Amino acid sequence: MVREFWHAATLMALVLPAHAETASNPPVVVELFTSQGCSSCPPADAYLGQLARQPGILALGFHIDYWNYIGWTDPYSLPLAAARQRAYGERLGLHYVYTPQMVIDGGSEGVGSEPKKIAPLLATARQQLRLGPALSVEKRDRGYHIHVGAGNTAAAATVWLVGIDRQRQTKVLRGENEGATANDYQVVRSFTSVGTWHGPPLDLDVPEASATGDEIAVLLQVGGTGPILRAAALSGPSS
Repeated sequence: MVREFWHAATLMALVLPAHAETASNPPVVVELFTSQGCSSCPPADAYLGQLARQPGILALGFHIDYWNYIGWTDPYSLPLAAARQRAYGERLGLHYVYTPQMVIDGGSEGVGSEPKKIAPLLATARQQLRLGPALSVEKRDRGYHIHVGAGNTAAAATVWLVGIDRQRQTKVLRGENEGATANDYQVVRSFTSVGTWHGPPLDLDVPEASATGDEIAVLLQVGGTGPILRAAALSGPSS
């Protein structure tokens, strides 16, 4: 079942752009919750790598830590990844969380190893009217400058700064994938709340140490784990 509790009409009630400060063709955000200790995750990891190469998609690989106990500690696992997934599960009315799970734009979810089920969710997300404010991130001397444009909003949105490693290979020595080489893509290395947007224009200067990875991205997300209003990425070495 496709669970989409935040439709365009809901977003329209939450955020209406003010003036002409809107971004064109913002990317669809795909979050994969995965683990190197999960035997069913490698196909989803490969699919995330394919999605990352498509224009108009910001792919994020969140490695959870709750499978570490079964014999292999995922070197990229983060407690915050599991906490984020559980928060999505609660908001989307799921009875449990699982891997590999993909969440699309914070509003729908499906099994990440089943492209035929994820593709319609992506198509729907692409077709929806994007009502969020303009969002940009740029590198400055010792950090990053984030700009959020103006909008009329009924709900505050969290500004997330994300550090991403584009691709990593790991020889898995134990656990369900023992003997295999894990190929992970768009690995989230850091995920930090750097501000809250309430409607007026917002400019943030963030220290470089706030994010770690090959690539930097910014998300503007209602309530932290609600609909993702906008996303922007800054490519280039950052660590």
